[in-house]
Parts: sequence; structure tokens; C-alpha cells
Amino acid sequence: MAVVDITVVPIGTGGASLSEYVAGCVRVLREAEGITYQLTPMSTIIEGELGRVFEVVRLMHEQPFLKGIGRVVTTIRIDDRRDRELTAAGKVAAVKAKLGE
Repeated sequence: MAVVDITVVPIGTGGASLSEYVAGCVRVLREAEGITYQLTPMSTIIEGELGRVFEVVRLMHEQPFLKGIGRVVTTIRIDDRRDRELTAAGKVAAVKAKLGE
């Protein structure tokens, strides 16, 4: 399973708020089977099989275009560990264990 950090940024929205576009991306995630996600203030963390995650990332990237935006910059970071199960919660727990928490 892959853990992916994604940020979708529409360019030329005419305003400072992006929550409308983030909401469109979250709707995609809510409908996506085989995907778990966590919305954060700066990005979204997605967990799932890599092929499925790529499908969902493409759909998220398309959301601002569907609202009339002419340019979108999407940044993704992928942590794809194949020697054992990987989850976002597991990554955080490993650090906390090292801190004695």
C-alpha cells in the first residue's frame, strides 16, 4: 500500500480562497473505493494500492478544470514501501515510539 501526499492548486481563481476546489477533491475521495484519506490544512494524505491511488489523483487534478479553471498545479509525494505494510498512522507511531511516547 502507498501513502501519498497530494496538493492540488488551481491557478487564476480570482480570489484567495481555495476551499471550493479542495471540497471538489474531497468529494472524489469520498466516492473512491479502496482509498482512505486524511485532509490536513496544507494537503491531503491518501492511502491505497498505487494503481488505484494514481486513478484518484488524476480525478482530483481534474476537479478545478471542471469548475472552469484554466491551469492546475498538482504536487504529489509517494511513499511506496513493499517489504511490509505501510500506513500513515504506522509512520507516525514509529516516530512516537522512538520518542518514548
